[in-house]
Amino acid sequence: MVEQRFFFNKDALVIKGPKKSHALRMFMLAAVMICGVYICSVCLTQLGIQSRPRKLKMEIMEAPCKNPAIPYYEIPYVHYPEPNTYSRDECACTPVRFFSIVSMQRSGSGWFETLLNSHVNISSNGEIFSSKERRGNISAIIRALDKVYNLDWYSSAAKNDCTAAVGLKWMLNQFLWILQGLMENHVKVAKYFSRRGVSLIFLFRRNLLRRLVSQLANDHDRNTKQLNGTHKAHVHSTNEANILARYKPRINTSELISTLRHTHKFITDAMGHFRNTRHIVLYYEDLVQNRTKLMDVLEFLRVPPRKLVSRHVKIHTRPLPKLVENWDDVYRSLEGTEYRSFLNANYDL
Repeated sequence: MVEQRFFFNKDALVIKGPKKSHALRMFMLAAVMICGVYICSVCLTQLGIQSRPRKLKMEIMEAPCKNPAIPYYEIPYVHYPEPNTYSRDECACTPVRFFSIVSMQRSGSGWFETLLNSHVNISSNGEIFSSKERRGNISAIIRALDKVYNLDWYSSAAKNDCTAAVGLKWMLNQFLWILQGLMENHVKVAKYFSRRGVSLIFLFRRNLLRRLVSQLANDHDRNTKQLNGTHKAHVHSTNEANILARYKPRINTSELISTLRHTHKFITDAMGHFRNTRHIVLYYEDLVQNRTKLMDVLEFLRVPPRKLVSRHVKIHTRPLPKLVENWDDVYRSLEGTEYRSFLNANYDL
């Protein structure tokens, strides 16, 4: 009995242990609660600090005008200008495309531009770099371009209503003697076009011989002013066109091949410099023969299709042999060369 009482008391001592374990649990629970309160307070403080920037970030990313119909790959070419000189009001959310017509003199660019400007949603502002101060350096060129694409350029072609495409005409072979043309600044201009999302419309003539005849005739009229003492590069009546067409230039055949080769290289180089810029290539002869080609241009500019008109009257409508004074010499110079096709290429007018 004594031994049993002893072992009973020993077991009883072992059973009293749980009182210490309960105290330890209470201590651990208190510690966890304190840590939890501290962590929650830190998290709430950080959320309070970040709440304002997150709100501002959402406001910046939210576009003022959103058109879900515009594909994602078109977004770099869609703009919503905010002119400084007027308010677009109800047209503020009309998307605007930026473009530049790149051409050479006597390639039909004047006629083509009047066709574009007959569209109610297109504004093509002509040769803006005919003014010396606008082409003095690349900074002046960019300032002029910014003004055009911000819809702050005022010209007879400017439309202050719902303009959907705005641009200008840039001649490759103009002002070369001052080395401030498009070709001389092509690297910086190409970067500008890429940054601003500008698309190019290349417009050239297939028959470079016809272009040369037109250029020589135009140079002659600039000096002689055959229309009542006034020089006109473009005419609006058949009578005026017939007067200008009477002049038959005499072509320097000793330089003819090199002139045509230089012109062709100039065109090829231009398209090479801007090959990574979104563009379309047009030829004057194709537009004359098939007016549906103009619808391709409207599609390129993403403007509604409509009939385009121009008051321009073509000057040189006769076959080439009747337009050149020394045609036999010209024929012999080009016969058997890479430019032989120019001698017989005519088109319906």
